[in-house]
Amino acid sequence: MDLIPTPEQVVAAAGNVAHTLLYGGLADLRPMPRTLIDDGELREVYHYRPAKDVPAKGDPVLLVTPLAAPSLCFDLRRGCSLVEHLVTEGRPTYLLEYGQVSFRNRSLGMEHWVDEVVPEAVRAVHEHSGGRGVHLVGWSLGGIFTLLVAADRQDLPIASITVVGSPVDVTKVPLVAPVRPLLNLTQGRGAITRAYRALGGIPQPFVNWAFTAASAQKVVTKPLAVLTHLDDTDYLAQLEAVDRFRANMFAYPGRTFGQLYHRFVKGNSLAGGTMEIGDRTVDLAEVSVPTLVFAGNTDGIAPLPAVRAVVPLLTGASQVRFEVVPGGHLGMLTGRAARGTTWTVIDEWVDEWSGAAPATAPTAARTARTAAARKAPAKKAPVKKAPAKKAPAAKKPSADTIGSNPSRRYGSAGSRALGQR
Repeated sequence: MDLIPTPEQVVAAAGNVAHTLLYGGLADLRPMPRTLIDDGELREVYHYRPAKDVPAKGDPVLLVTPLAAPSLCFDLRRGCSLVEHLVTEGRPTYLLEYGQVSFRNRSLGMEHWVDEVVPEAVRAVHEHSGGRGVHLVGWSLGGIFTLLVAADRQDLPIASITVVGSPVDVTKVPLVAPVRPLLNLTQGRGAITRAYRALGGIPQPFVNWAFTAASAQKVVTKPLAVLTHLDDTDYLAQLEAVDRFRANMFAYPGRTFGQLYHRFVKGNSLAGGTMEIGDRTVDLAEVSVPTLVFAGNTDGIAPLPAVRAVVPLLTGASQVRFEVVPGGHLGMLTGRAARGTTWTVIDEWVDEWSGAAPATAPTAARTARTAAARKAPAKKAPVKKAPAKKAPAAKKPSADTIGSNPSRRYGSAGSRALGQR
C-alpha cells in the first residue's frame, strides 16, 4: 500500500477489513479431503483424494511431518498448500502425522519413529499405491527422520527423499550456538533436563512459545506489516493461515525430546554423519537413494550453513542436489514464493525419479549387521564401520535441470546439482 494510497487501494483495503469483520478472516482454510489408510501409536497415514478429471501422474509422494508441528505445514490454506498443488498435478499424495502427544507417550524415543512410524508409513503407501516406489518429503525434523530411515532401512521401497529446512549442524544455528557451551556445563543434570523429565516431555504451550520466539522479529513488526498491506488480500490471508499454524503445535514426548536435546542440540552428533538410535549407530553415508536438500535464504531456525552441512555426508547417495529457495523456515515450504520455486523443484525431482526401481534388497552384510544391532543388549558396544561403498554413476543433469541451469528462473546463486563421481 502506498504512503498516500490510491483510490483503488483504499477500496481494496476497505473490502478486506469488512470481509474480515463479517466473516472472521480472508483465508480459505478448508483442508484438502483425505482418507485414513493406516494407523498405530502416534502414527496416522492419510491418502488425499485425487482431483476430478486429472489423470494420475508419477509415483506416490509421502509428506513427513516433524514432531510438535501440525500437518497444516503441508496444507496451510487453499491457493498456498503443497498438498493442493500435488493433488491438482495428479500426483498420488499421502501424509504422515502423529496426532496428540500425551503424558503416557513419555517413554517413546526416536527409535519409535525411525524403527516403526516412518517405515510402517512407507510400507502402507507402497501397498496402497499398487507397489510403486515412494518419494519422501520431510520438513524440518521430518527431514531428519527421512534421512535416518533411508540410511537405516535400505530394504524399504524408497524412490527418493527430499529434505526441506532440516538443520544437521546446530553450531551453525544462531539461536542455539551461543548457549551450547552453557548447556554442556551441567553434564545432563541441568534445569532443562529435570523439567522435561518431570513433565514427561515439552507441553504444547512451551512449544508454541518457542516457535513464536524463534520468529520474534516478525511478531513485533506484524501490526505494521498488516497496516501497510491492508489492500493485499493474498498477503493478509497468508498471515491468518500462519497464525493458525502457530496456534496448533503439539507436545514433545519426554524421551524423544531428551534424545534430541542431548544428542542433537548439545552433542551435535549428526554433524559428524552418525546418530545413536536404540542400540545401534545410524550413518548418513548409508543413504543410497537420490536426495534433494532445500535451504531457505532467510531461515533463522535452519539457516543455510546448518542445512548444507548434510551434503558432504551423503557419500553413498546416487545423486545429491542442493537448492537455495526464498523464504524462512515455514515460508520456504508453503509461502507464497514457494509456489514458483520449491514446489517446481519438487515436481521436477519426483518426475525425474518416478518409475525407477527403488533399492529394496539390502546387502547380506548390512542385513546381518542391522539384525545384530537390534538384538544387541542394552550395553552399547563400539560399532566398526564397513568400508564405504562406491556410489552408482549419477544421472548426468541436462541444461534444463533445476540446480544445473545457469539461467535459473529465480534468484538463488547458491543452488547447484551435486552428482556423485
